[in-house]
Amino acid sequence: MLESLSQPFTFLNSSFWAFMLVVLAGMAASEKQVRIRNAYLCFASLFFYWKTSGAFVAILIFSTLSDWWIGGRMNISEGRQRKCWLALSLIVNLSVLLYFKYAYFIADALQPLLGSHWSQPHAALGQWANAHLGTTFRMEQILLPVGISFYTFQTMSYAIDVYRKEVKPVHSVLDFGFFVSFFPQLVAGPIVRAKSFIPQLHQPYRLSRHEFGMGLFWILNGLIKKVWLADYLAINVVDRVFANPSSYSGFENLIGLYAYSLQVYADFSGYTDMAIGIALLMGFHLPVNFKSPYKARNVGEFWKRWHISLSSWLKDYLYIPMGGNRGASWFTFISGTFLLGFVLLMSPNMGVRLIVLSGVCLTGAAIFAFPNVRKRVSININLMMTMLLGGLWHGASWNFVLWGGLNGLGLIAYKGWRKISPWGSYTRWWHQAVGVLLTFHFITLTRIWFRSGSHVTWDALDAPHDIWNEWFTANAMIDQLLHGFWSSPFEAIASGYAPVLGLMFAGMAIHCLPERIKNAYRIAFANAPIWAQLAVTFAAIALAFAGMSSGVQPFIYFQF
Repeated sequence: MLESLSQPFTFLNSSFWAFMLVVLAGMAASEKQVRIRNAYLCFASLFFYWKTSGAFVAILIFSTLSDWWIGGRMNISEGRQRKCWLALSLIVNLSVLLYFKYAYFIADALQPLLGSHWSQPHAALGQWANAHLGTTFRMEQILLPVGISFYTFQTMSYAIDVYRKEVKPVHSVLDFGFFVSFFPQLVAGPIVRAKSFIPQLHQPYRLSRHEFGMGLFWILNGLIKKVWLADYLAINVVDRVFANPSSYSGFENLIGLYAYSLQVYADFSGYTDMAIGIALLMGFHLPVNFKSPYKARNVGEFWKRWHISLSSWLKDYLYIPMGGNRGASWFTFISGTFLLGFVLLMSPNMGVRLIVLSGVCLTGAAIFAFPNVRKRVSININLMMTMLLGGLWHGASWNFVLWGGLNGLGLIAYKGWRKISPWGSYTRWWHQAVGVLLTFHFITLTRIWFRSGSHVTWDALDAPHDIWNEWFTANAMIDQLLHGFWSSPFEAIASGYAPVLGLMFAGMAIHCLPERIKNAYRIAFANAPIWAQLAVTFAAIALAFAGMSSGVQPFIYFQF
């Protein structure tokens, strides 16, 4: 049934669960041989990625082998030589990432300077890929390997941690391959750190009765989130409104925007829940990636609750090396030069480029002219740079850069407000309520640009960004919200969208439940008798199948 929906090999595909049964059977056969188990799971994970992304499994293998080899060389080196090995790892990983995520855009930006001959090697490469790799490589684009941002960041963090001597290099290439390609989290995270996951590779398989119940709970929880919240809202309101905001009233645009905030959370956290549950059934623990982010009282707290593995990665490997709260560093200038170059390439004309360069020059002059504010400005620049690069991580689109910049401004504004506001400690309940409402609405507003820059169908996941269309879509939604809101027929719209609004209300109500209540029903399920767990499982699967009958949307973060 699910295969007829023409979707890739994912958690929502029945053949995946057949694959999962084979994996568990193989683990049972190699239960007492840890090395054999790791090797088996490494090859099983590579098979999973091949089924998901085809011949691009070669890129995953290349990244794995290069960082494993460089990590070994780095371990026996010191001083400048050790830094050179780290630099090589970063160059290799970033080159792969830049080519597959941004090469089409860079080629398009450079074509006016280099002439039409620029496209000829591109076309030849596409023809070769069609003939020899069995891909659907097209002349006008470079396909995006699924999950490349996630596993590239994972291998980069390993190399950096080895350089810092925070982890010892993995001696077995198959063990390292398993760490990089572990299939539950391979294509959409969470981003796993070597120091937390590699020690688990050497532990024998253990699964308590409670862990089995918790693993099953997270799988079912993620499944229902994805099908009955994320996909329902996408099909019934979000995709329609964002496809043509001008055709809908301001009130409908607002409903679509609220619905998207719920959709993107349910979609991504639903995938993460399923990944955590599947890994737990296999005896491995993945990090928590979401902590009820819409209960955050400020933007800073939100980014400690949302996509935690990426937020912490950016903090540890980008913000702190830039100087963090200490001020600017050479890494700030290196990152700034890279980001400035990319923004200049993304600029549509020379006028915009001159405006950007003028702004950078004025900022630099102000920093040197007023030494007493240099540190404060440098800290804010570090913060803004981190968020801009985080936005750019999502794709080569002005919308993603603007989304990252708005969140950077939100963090900077919150830091400044916290110093002068008596609300910093949230001493009263209504302080917290106002903080939650303001934070949710700010984050939701920024997602106008995030959603407008995202791909929403299986076929479009590897397509290049239509930068102008994405930009005008966001502008059209803002125009409707500003100028077409109060003229909306509120009662008729609310009546027509009653099922959608009811589901949104239920989703937010569950999301905002106190954590003690959530933990209580999770533990109750995990400790319930087997017959009760099976009954809930079959009921949840039947409910999910009923929801899938109207179509299955791709996981949003597959495109990143």
